[in-house]
Amino acid sequence: MSLMHDLLPAVQKYVAALDRAQLQVKRGDRIAVSPLAQGEYNLNYLLDSPTVKLVLRVNVGTQINRQDQIRYEYRTLQLLQSSGVTPRPVLVDDSRRQLDHGILVMAFVPGEPLDYHRDREAAARVLARIHQIPVAPGANHLIHEEAPLTLITTECTRLLNAYFDSDLANADIRAYLRDVLQWARQCCRAEKFYQQDPWPAIINTEVNSGNFIVQPGRKRAWLVDWEMPRWGDPSQDLAHFCSPLTTLWKTSYRMNEADKKAFLANYRRHISDRHLKNTLFERIRLRDPFVYLRGIAWSAMAWAAYQTTFDGVKNPDTWATLQRYMDLDFIRSLFDPFIRGKVPSVPNP
Repeated sequence: MSLMHDLLPAVQKYVAALDRAQLQVKRGDRIAVSPLAQGEYNLNYLLDSPTVKLVLRVNVGTQINRQDQIRYEYRTLQLLQSSGVTPRPVLVDDSRRQLDHGILVMAFVPGEPLDYHRDREAAARVLARIHQIPVAPGANHLIHEEAPLTLITTECTRLLNAYFDSDLANADIRAYLRDVLQWARQCCRAEKFYQQDPWPAIINTEVNSGNFIVQPGRKRAWLVDWEMPRWGDPSQDLAHFCSPLTTLWKTSYRMNEADKKAFLANYRRHISDRHLKNTLFERIRLRDPFVYLRGIAWSAMAWAAYQTTFDGVKNPDTWATLQRYMDLDFIRSLFDPFIRGKVPSVPNP
């Protein structure tokens, strides 16, 4: 039995005790609780009633090293409500009285995972809308990317050390990734471009196909998973969406240059700020290798942890993908174009 099924009776008991009015469910209506989706750090259950469908999210781990992980996500969904492309938050419970986990309830969004061949334009519209939500810089709870490339490199150092120190690590991959990490440390000075020319926004940081829900017939899309949001530059999400590490996570699609240019052109059409339009390609050019590094660093850490000390929920599909990513030829295909060249030049803002 999986943890999702093991917790199902406790979740059903928890839901039965909830205030129906708070859930916008009519008094007397039955709420059926069933497993919906399982990730490494959250378990999602469908709450189905004649009145409304909801998702109850049980948090079992954190990628941002915060004890208030579930409340962090709930508060982010509150900031995003005006976008119309994220789930409506209903309630958060971090008391851990009935379940020893943080709990978030949000609206259920029907649809399908994003198809990279069909839905890239819809994804561009969603991201443009999210990145333009007006939020006062000092009036949000989000982790701020004040030194974005240093932040990523520091995080990657921690993640890669878990791989470097593992007896399971491949010696050739270890040596190559040490060179990549050293290159990244030298290139962190490129972040002064973002510091001198900031364009802060709510960014998701995990824009893979499974985190988008699409209704193809209505040409509507939502971004539904908000575990790791930050206050930072839109290039983080855009580079992540186009990264091979993202597109290959659940599919066999690897974005070519023509598709990438078309995706970014669609995004630019939905952005009103002319300066962001004019500087977008430079922002992404500087960000790309660091986004790749973050993806490989997490994969290396998880590859070692899955075989030893991982305390989240092990997903067989994730394990299969990790094994594909931890291949030296694949890793070199990502970083050789960067580390064989010079340190990226920093354009004037």
